[in-house]
Parts: sequence; C-alpha cells; structure tokens
Amino acid sequence: MPHRLRRLLLALGGLVLALLLAAALAVYLLLQPERFTAMLQDQARAAGLELHLASPASPSLFPHPALDLRGITLNAQGASAPILLAARGRLALPWRTLFGGPTVISQLQIDAPRVDLDALQAWLGALPPTPAGAPPNIPRIDTGVRITRGSLVRGDQMLLGNVTLEAGSLVSGQPFPLSLSATTAAGTPLQLRLSATPRIQGNTLQLDNITLHLSQGTELVLALSGNAHWHGAADAAATLAGRLDQAGGAQYGVSLALTPADQSNPLLLALKLDGPGNHVDLRLPPLALAHWWGQLGSTAQPQLSVPPGSGHLEIARFASGGVTIEGLTVQAGSDVPAAASSAAAATPAASKQP
Repeated sequence: MPHRLRRLLLALGGLVLALLLAAALAVYLLLQPERFTAMLQDQARAAGLELHLASPASPSLFPHPALDLRGITLNAQGASAPILLAARGRLALPWRTLFGGPTVISQLQIDAPRVDLDALQAWLGALPPTPAGAPPNIPRIDTGVRITRGSLVRGDQMLLGNVTLEAGSLVSGQPFPLSLSATTAAGTPLQLRLSATPRIQGNTLQLDNITLHLSQGTELVLALSGNAHWHGAADAAATLAGRLDQAGGAQYGVSLALTPADQSNPLLLALKLDGPGNHVDLRLPPLALAHWWGQLGSTAQPQLSVPPGSGHLEIARFASGGVTIEGLTVQAGSDVPAAASSAAAATPAASKQP
C-alpha cells in the first residue's frame, strides 16, 4: 500500500474515532443521567417511597435516546422489605428531550421485576387519608410502561409468574390500552386486555368505551363493556355488562354496578350473574372486602371470618382451576330475599315448628 494512502486511512480512522468519542460525550452531556435519576427519586420521595439503583444510570443513543438502569430497589420510606426489585430498567426518551426540550420520559421498561404484595399493601395502608372536601388527585400518566418476566409474590409465596404488561399513556381524550399476561402458581395462564378513553374534566375522571377481556386458560372467558367515572376517594361509579363463557359451552350474563359512598353507605359493588343452574346477586363493599382479604394472608393476626357483603348465590355446578363446586347455596344479610329454590326448600322445615 502506498505510504500516502496509508497515512490517509489512518487520518480517516482517527477522525472517525474522534467523532464517535465526541458523540458519546455529547450524548452524556445532553442526556444528563443524574438529572433523570434525581427526578425519579424526587417523585418516589413525594409518594413516600425510596428509589435506589445499584449503579448510576448509563445513557445510550440507538435505536432511540434512553437511559439504562441497573439493580432497581423500591421500598416505602423507613421500611426494610422492598416493594419492587428489578434486574434492570430502561427509560426511553423523545428526541426533543435530547436537544434541550423538557424532561419527559416516553416509556418505562422494566425487566424481571419482583413485586411483594405484603409490602405494597403496607405502603398503601400507611398513606395519609385525603382531607374531607379536598379535590381529588386525578392521575395523568404520560409514560408508557412495558414489563417483562415479572412476578407477584406474597413473602416467599409465588402468586403470579411470567408477568408481561404493556400500557400506553393515560391522557385525556386518547384511548388508553393495557394488556397483561401471566401464569398462576398452579401454572394456569391468565390474559387481560383493557381499553378505555379517559376524559379529565375539572375534578372528574371519566372512562368511556371500556372494554375488558379476561381469560383463564381455556376454562373461563369474561368479556365486559361499559363506562365509569371517579371524583376522588370513594366517590366512584361504574356500569359494566357482558358475559362469562365456561368450557363446555355454558354462558352466563354478567353485570357489575359500582355506586359511590355517601353519608350512610360505603362504596358498593353490585354483582349479578345468571346462567344455567347458577345465579348470583351480591352487594359487596370493595374497600372492606380488600381489608378482609388482606387479613386472611396476615401472619401477624390471621383471622378467619365471613367476607363482608349481602345477597345470595346458587351454584348448581361450577369448575375452575381444578376446583369444582356443586349444590352450593348461600344467603348473606337480612335485606335480600332468598332465591326461589332456597325459599321453597325452607318452607317444609318452617311448617314443622310449633
């Protein structure tokens, strides 16, 4: 190779290397990883949480601007049990942020997160109540979320594994999609698809055109549609209707109605299901029901009690997840009349009393 050509190639190689180093430096200076790390930690701190990273965030440019996070730990302030542990995460950024625009995250990606339900419930239970008359905190989520290889646990007990979740931005007037897939501890696959159009008007969050599709393996498929709105705290209402399909061809009509709390009644969920041999008509207080469910798994104060609610149900036969129920009739509360079959069965016994 001629001496002059060799010198030219070396010069070009040096120029390319210099440009790459300059680009890497420019990306680091423009992205300023510490700025985003501080922003995330400030947002977590405002919610009563602590966010820790095993190493400082590292920037990347291709295929789009992003920051890579390693060793993510999220726990309540002062708590030792982490709510979330994740091997790594990635903050995808719009190009306008790279060139001096506002600090905006376009998508949050988390790989292999582990969420502890007990720690999450403890943090939620410690949150201060909303003052009476205060305007509700209407959520706005500009960041899309993608979770892969996740798990939901309670202490050392696995509840859900292989969790994959994708959600778009929660912005007024734009459709909000959410999809989730997972497997139960018994290995049964679960799939959830949710879509709705949120509209934020003053202190009201309205959810229009809700469509929900939930499947449990090939045994159960639930499809619902309707609308909902929320004014803050327990002032929420929703109306959903659809059907439940069971393996073997059985179909059930399903309706859900959520009524807001008032001075004398709590937030109530009315559930109705009607199909071949199975009839359900229940009124359940969701907040009290969640508290009851949390007590069942409590190791400090385990309690076995009847779940809150009123109504009746008749189950001729129902099978799901390896559990089969036959000939079950339940009547709860005194304000709901018994089903026809229950009343008929009770009449002869009552006539024998003096």
